[in-house]
Amino acid sequence: MTSIAGNATRKQRGRPFAPGQSGNPAGKPRGTRHKATLAMEVLLDGEVESLTRKAVEMALAGDTTALRLCLDRIAPARRDRPVTFDLPELRTAGDAVKAASAILDAVSAGHVTPGEAAELGKLVEAFARTLEVAELEGRISRLENRTNQ
Repeated sequence: MTSIAGNATRKQRGRPFAPGQSGNPAGKPRGTRHKATLAMEVLLDGEVESLTRKAVEMALAGDTTALRLCLDRIAPARRDRPVTFDLPELRTAGDAVKAASAILDAVSAGHVTPGEAAELGKLVEAFARTLEVAELEGRISRLENRTNQ
């Protein structure tokens, strides 16, 4: 019979590998494909043209799922697009405030979507943080120079 106290004092196993090192350092060779993918390719080999033709025929006959499939392949949804509007040059913290204002103006005018504005806002925020870090670094450097003199 094992006591509960005896189990609690037993050493736990811990991590089997050191951080950053796996049990298979070489990993899978480049270009290795999953078995299911290989099986699918064997099944579809030589049938791609007839399957595509059938999907087009079904879409033309009014099958909305086939139509969506065909349109998604012809013109996939764009993930990002270039955004063009006047954004003030960013050099100071005051410029970041002007840039945020310009982004809000662009949204209200319909030139930029709210999602795009959020991404642009993240860029302005990152600039402001970088500026703040650089300013703090300068202050610390000046303080260190004063104490060393």
